[in-house]
Amino acid sequence: MRSFTSFVAIGDSFTEGLDDWRSDGTPRGWADRVAEHLGASRPGFRYANLAVRGKLLDQIVEDQLAVAERLHPDLITFCAGGNDIIRFSCDTDELARRFDAALERVTATGAQVLVFTGFDLGRMHPILRRLRGRVACFNELMRASAERHGSTVVDLWGMTPLADPRSWGRDRLHLTAEGHRRVALRVLETLGEPVTEDWRVPLPEAVPTPWRARQREDLAWMRDFVMPYVRRRLRGHATGDGYLPKRPDLLPLESPFGSSTVSPGSA
Repeated sequence: MRSFTSFVAIGDSFTEGLDDWRSDGTPRGWADRVAEHLGASRPGFRYANLAVRGKLLDQIVEDQLAVAERLHPDLITFCAGGNDIIRFSCDTDELARRFDAALERVTATGAQVLVFTGFDLGRMHPILRRLRGRVACFNELMRASAERHGSTVVDLWGMTPLADPRSWGRDRLHLTAEGHRRVALRVLETLGEPVTEDWRVPLPEAVPTPWRARQREDLAWMRDFVMPYVRRRLRGHATGDGYLPKRPDLLPLESPFGSSTVSPGSA
């Protein structure tokens, strides 16, 4: 087990921590949970989280990668491409090519690097299931890239509890606090860190949802999340506009977390 003294997380909303909220309304998420676990046994452990919701791969490379290179941590988690995958069109091979070029830069820092597969969307809403093949293809290309560059893959696709819709928030794109907790356990297991809980424990047996109730939930999801997303895209607005990294500097874990936004009205 490698003795990490510093950790930088780069990525999008998954790494920022949506929808795992602290009591003050700021996101926590799996990366914070991993940092908290690592820091508990490592005095002076430092952590930065550069992730910003809604960012595409190229934006993550432009805005975050150079910062991670400058900070020179022992551990880097690099999760990117998810927002590219869900766009109206996506050339998966071209996306994988750009991911490979970025990963080459990340691993050149000398840090231990973790990358993440996409989730298995097979049990989600029919609209999201249409992306399943695209995600699976990118996963395999990403695994090949990770092998070329000596980084470690965290397999989210194989996490059966996350294929349960109850692990996802109302927008069906962001994990609940319980989902983030399980991802943190999976990351720590991948790092060889001792943990006392198992991410594999099945969720409690689900109570069947009546057909009409499912239809109402689907309609509410379309109204509250899908259509607003489409309208923002058509107007040229991105989800991450106005947001900044919540923890932009590599500081001791005891240092307070910063704000994720530059203004309360940002969206």
